[in-house]
Amino acid sequence: MPHVEVKCYPGRTEEQKRKCAEKITKAIMETMGCDETSVSVAIKEIEKDDWKEKVWDKQIISEEEYLYKKPGYSVQ
Repeated sequence: MPHVEVKCYPGRTEEQKRKCAEKITKAIMETMGCDETSVSVAIKEIEKDDWKEKVWDKQIISEEEYLYKKPGYSVQ
């Protein structure tokens, strides 16, 4: 039952978010051998001013050992 949560800055259209969720779902189905009904995808918009506190510090830096793809940027 994979669940994926995407966090991004605001500004994407509903169509962009829907397409992103569809592609993520397909990739999970293909690589993890899941049925489509087993996959859920959430997309949460985080304001730029809140990114460091809500995402960088709490979910990227503090959970770095779980990252399979690390970001190519840093936040000060």
